Amino acid sequence: MNKALQVLIDRGFVKDFTDEQGLSDLMDKEKVTFYCGVDPTGPSLHVGHIVPFFAMHHLQKAGHNPIALVGGGTGLIGDPSGKTEMRKILSVEQIESNVENIKKQLSKVVDFSEHPADGMGRAMMMNNADWLVDLNYISFLRDVGKYFSVNRMLTFEGVKQRLERGLSFIEFNYQLLQSYDFYMLNKKVGCRLQIGGADQWGNIVAGIDLIGRMGGPECYGLTFNLIMRSDGKKMGKSEKGAVFLSPDLYSPYDFFQYWRNVNDADVIRFMKLFTFMELDEIAEYDSESRNINEAKERLAYEVTRIIHGQEEADKALNAAKSLFSTGGDMQGMPQMEIAENEFLPEGMGILNLYTKSGLTASNGEARRLVTQGGAEINGIKYTDPKTMITLDLAKDGSFLLKAGKKRFFKIVII
Repeated sequence: MNKALQVLIDRGFVKDFTDEQGLSDLMDKEKVTFYCGVDPTGPSLHVGHIVPFFAMHHLQKAGHNPIALVGGGTGLIGDPSGKTEMRKILSVEQIESNVENIKKQLSKVVDFSEHPADGMGRAMMMNNADWLVDLNYISFLRDVGKYFSVNRMLTFEGVKQRLERGLSFIEFNYQLLQSYDFYMLNKKVGCRLQIGGADQWGNIVAGIDLIGRMGGPECYGLTFNLIMRSDGKKMGKSEKGAVFLSPDLYSPYDFFQYWRNVNDADVIRFMKLFTFMELDEIAEYDSESRNINEAKERLAYEVTRIIHGQEEADKALNAAKSLFSTGGDMQGMPQMEIAENEFLPEGMGILNLYTKSGLTASNGEARRLVTQGGAEINGIKYTDPKTMITLDLAKDGSFLLKAGKKRFFKIVII
């Protein structure tokens, strides 16, 4: 087995190969150009999106040449794979803005510099809008569409699932467009491999088939396991919703806490997938002599450092230590300022305070939190939803709100 592919297998990425031996032999003989696509359907990627790009990092480190293909063209339609309903159609302006955000986020995981470190393959960022937006539809149907069998397309799992709920003609075209992407990347830069999540299997196979039918070389596909948490929940979901990479949508402190609070059974697996730590070092945290909380803290620190930088990771670590141990500060904790005059003489209702902080989405949710004993302010537990929080209860001019066992928020009085 090729060494780079073995690394992906050992770290738990790999689900399926279209031709395992053929790809291994090719990568032993030459540095392979490969790609992974992502559609800019939102202003930020979330944790669930980035598994293939961590795999891309390891392949780049082994000297192979990655292409991160941003779907400025396909994003105008939306991929039906793994979706239960049609995506919302976004404007061109929204797509272009999302593309720029995603480029910045992927640069945290893959090195797109002109001259990457010695031994690393050179990475490229490309946009399929360059060849899809001005495509002549009649020519496309004549030259490309003729190679696709509707009967075969209907056998792919992603299409079958959507047919039960309704699949638009726009979405049905998506497989043709993604296949054409692979063909164009092969033609332009010699791309021989597409990687992606397991839900992309049908699209990848269709692209390989198209390249062969249009006279291209043998190409390959590699899919990765869809990452689920040990509790059966989808990776990247939290009490606050999706765990976005953008600090504006999900603070670095909350990002750190998401990883710090993963289930014990997930820690080592996530270290292999979401950090650049060597496997030998990860194995040290898998021994019975290591405290699981040490492993969780290291996981949280490493992932936060990659995505948000060392300064934010240090802040989040210090803030966490100030709450759960000693010797830290709260600088990295999410907080907001509230003016004194917002507190009436009788104070501010505890439900309103929690909702203002964002720890609860509504006063109804705050009421449940309080009555169930999950609300604590400056170390004091409150169970009466009618409680008024007065300024004289502030400590050093602030309130430290706690929701449940692990979520905190600081309110500073100005």
